[in-house]
This record gives sequence, structure tokens and C-alpha cells, in this order.
Amino acid sequence: MSKTIVVTGAGGVLCSTLASALAKQGNKIALLDLNKSSAEAVADKINKSGGDAIGVEANVLEKESLIAAKKEVNEAFGGCDILINGAGGNHPLGTTSNPFLLAEDLLNKEDGFKTFFDLDPKGIEFVFNLNFIGTLLPTQVFAQDMVGQTGCSILNVSSMNAFTPLTKIPAYSGAKAAVSNFTQWLAVHFSKVGIRVNALAPGFFLTDQNRSLLTNSDGSLTQRGNQIIEQTPMGKFGEPEDLVGTTLWLCGEGASFVTGVVVPIDGGFSAYSGV
Repeated sequence: MSKTIVVTGAGGVLCSTLASALAKQGNKIALLDLNKSSAEAVADKINKSGGDAIGVEANVLEKESLIAAKKEVNEAFGGCDILINGAGGNHPLGTTSNPFLLAEDLLNKEDGFKTFFDLDPKGIEFVFNLNFIGTLLPTQVFAQDMVGQTGCSILNVSSMNAFTPLTKIPAYSGAKAAVSNFTQWLAVHFSKVGIRVNALAPGFFLTDQNRSLLTNSDGSLTQRGNQIIEQTPMGKFGEPEDLVGTTLWLCGEGASFVTGVVVPIDGGFSAYSGV
């Protein structure tokens, strides 16, 4: 049976891929993004392929914006059955320049060089808000449609960082750990009203946000990119399509007794000790 699925961060590579796959299953897709033109571009692509989608402008950090988006979704498609909280990301101000602190780093006056002691609280706050508050607020707004209904669920997007934090990105790792914890909390809280809550934990996928960090301009891997591949037993980055199977499972009736799980999709990265 067709469901109404709301996807935040829908203009991005990963979430647009998930939205397209869910549309092919006959679902109605509401694509929410801060950049409305990005959301509409994905919706147009889905509609031209025979799907049913709309692009909606929404700021996941502003509840009034989400309420307005919900009204638009409800008028077009009815109540929300499935919510995918895909909005998230990192910020340079919450990132250290080096993976390990060395004594001489404290003397480094190079422009833009940041030790742990130089991290900007505003940058860290931005990362926590985008990932955690940006998951909490859409859930507050859209999950109200799901209470007491059948076949409803929420799918959050965590990260393999939530299992073991990566060097240099304490804000992002901590924020995604919060998303995983919140997923479990919500699963318990909503267990009596028919709403399942689970999360994806993607490993390394090349996106617009991390491409310059992991690859050089000629397409070769940076030092960090090589480190990642060496620590990934399957020896490659993930493709957006690699998230589809788990998403369809967790959002479908085949997972009707599955709630509160965070599924790593990382080519074995989180399972590998390096030895």
C-alpha cells in the first residue's frame, strides 16, 4: 500500500537516492530541503520517472518552518507515514587540523590551523544542532501524524562515527552518537503507539561534503582517503545505492518487529581492528 514518506536533507546525494528508490515502490515522497530548488529538482526527476513527489522548503532547525512544510505535505499527500531524518553534516570550525595533538602544535601560528584548544564553540554548536536538533524537531512535527496508525516508522541517519569516533571531527562524531542514542530512546518512547524507530549508520560515501577531504583534484585519494580504504575490509567507498536495501527493509513490513536498531553500512569498517 502506498505511503506518504517525508525525507529531510532530500537535496543531497544519499537522501535523493533513497527517495527515488522509495518512490519506485509506489510511495508518495515529500522532499524537504533548506534549498527548495534542490528539493524540486529531485522531485522533478522522480515525477518524470513515473513517481509522485513534491519539493518543499524547510529548515530543520526552525519548528515554524517545519510546521509550514507539514501543512504543505498534508494538503498534497495526507498524513505522514514514514519520516527519514536525513539532514546533517559537519563544519570546519568543529574540526582539528591534525589527528593527534603534539606539543609543537601549540606554537603553530599558521592561518587556519586549529588544535583542540582552538575549536570554535559556535562551530561545534552548529554541528550538534544540525544533526541532533535537526532530527528531533522534524520528529516532533511529523510523528504526530503517525500516532495510532499502522505501518509507520522513523528512520534516522547516524554514522559509523557513532560506534568509534574518527580523529579530527569530535563535534560530528559526538552529534551522531547522540542521534544513535536518541533513536533508541524514541523506539522505546513510541513503542506503544505503533511507531518504529531505527537508524542507518553509513560508513564512507563520497559526497559533496567530503569529496575534497578524501580525494585530490585528479581523483586520487588523499592521505585520509587512503587510511579509510585501508581500514575498510571491502576496500572501497560506499555507493549511494548501497543504502537502499537496508532502507527498504527498515521502512517496510518485513521489519515490523524491528525497532531501536542502528545498522552499520560501512564495508566492515566498524568491525575491523586494523589487525
